[in-house]
Amino acid sequence: MQHLQKLVIEAIETSQFPETPTNLYDPIRYILTLGGKRVRPVLTLMAAELFGMQEMEQIIPAAKAVEFFHNFSLIHDDLMDQAPLRRGKTTVHEKWDANIAILSGDGLLVKAYEEISKCNPVYLPATLRILSKVAMEVCEGQQLDMDYESRGSLLMDDYLEMIRLKTSVLLGGALQLGAILSGANEQQQQLIYDFGENVGLAFQLQDDILDAYGDPDTFGKIVGGDIIINKKTFLLVKLMEVIAPEDVPMMQHLLHATVEAVPTKVEDMLKLYDKYQVRKSADELKDVYTQRAFEKMSALDVPNERKEALLLLANNLLVRQQ
Repeated sequence: MQHLQKLVIEAIETSQFPETPTNLYDPIRYILTLGGKRVRPVLTLMAAELFGMQEMEQIIPAAKAVEFFHNFSLIHDDLMDQAPLRRGKTTVHEKWDANIAILSGDGLLVKAYEEISKCNPVYLPATLRILSKVAMEVCEGQQLDMDYESRGSLLMDDYLEMIRLKTSVLLGGALQLGAILSGANEQQQQLIYDFGENVGLAFQLQDDILDAYGDPDTFGKIVGGDIIINKKTFLLVKLMEVIAPEDVPMMQHLLHATVEAVPTKVEDMLKLYDKYQVRKSADELKDVYTQRAFEKMSALDVPNERKEALLLLANNLLVRQQ
């Protein structure tokens, strides 16, 4: 994985963009230098390797397309959420302005398709179809996320579908692109896509858990941040689903309170989570998705030794410090 990660980082960092107009291309260069583990484009390379591809330079354009699309979505999501920071650095709309964020994000989306056009022309229809499908689903997920934030309650099925679209389909799509370009058949493509989608669902549930219960020294974000802003995570949606009538007033009080007005807001909400064992429910469902992912990997018709790297990566993603 480290070798493939190095290939991806080098390809991203050496990407050439025009010098002008500076307010279009400087934000693109900026967002691409903010780092990150580049997990999604690495998955594209790992999937190709899984199915026997050895010439990684043929897969690099697809990996870059995945990363360009991902960063397009980050620029726009940050703007919609009015987030001040991304990976500890000022977000594009804060460093420049909203209009520049919109246009530079659009530019990255165009560049993603430009990279896909460089892939093996034999597979171009299939790769374009997958990138377009994933792109539309991610946009649907973001819209659902915004819609749900204004709703007083939310069905669990709605929440899970939202995180599937917003987070998981890109992991699955990144893997499927690598499978397509290495000549895997449609059945094998679907299995590796399903592996990625289930890993993505488990990963998001783990993130929800860590936001409330993580170790501040290792989590990398403010623990309890989702509670502070009343973000609808699995934990909150589950609490709304199972809470007894006598505790509803307390929950509603906390949801309408700021941490300035109620300094113990996070601690009090965690007490409700603990009372109704919502973390246990989250852990159990995370394990279900993890098991499904491993079953899909097991069903793949490739030598087991080729599966080891992806299984190790999945374990690293899903067993993080708490």
